Parts: sequence; structure tokens; C-alpha cells
Amino acid sequence: MSRKTTPEPASLLPELARGRLLTVEEAAERLNTTVRFPRRLIAERRIFFVRVGRNVRIPEAAVEAFISAGLVEPITLSRKGRAA
Repeated sequence: MSRKTTPEPASLLPELARGRLLTVEEAAERLNTTVRFPRRLIAERRIFFVRVGRNVRIPEAAVEAFISAGLVEPITLSRKGRAA
């Protein structure tokens, strides 16, 4: 039987977990909200987060992905002023 090699720890992390980790307070500042909002996102599992011991950190890429997911495209108007 061949022996399995364990992958490197960095390869186990999802793409969103790599990069800078933000505190809940820093994530709230980035989202321009109170601290309660990112805490609620974490509790509802609506945003990717990392536990470092007892501390919770939100990857910067996860905050950017959350913002991008909520992006709404503007309505383009035709020449007559009606939505296209």
C-alpha cells in the first residue's frame, strides 16, 4: 500500500481564507456598519470567517466577496426615458 502524504497547510485553506484577517471591528469599519452587523453575518453563517483560538477573524477577501455579491447593476435608460 502506498502511504498518503499530507498536503501543505496552505493548500488546505480555501481561497477566501488566504490574505489579511480582519477583526470584527475592522470588518465593520470596512462595511461602514456597526459591529453588530458583521457579528450577525457570522452567527447566520452568511460570511466566511476563521476561528483563531477563541477569536473570530474575517478574511479581507471574504468582506470584498460579500460586498461584490450585493452589487446591483444600474438600470440603463433608453432614449425615451424608459428602462431597457
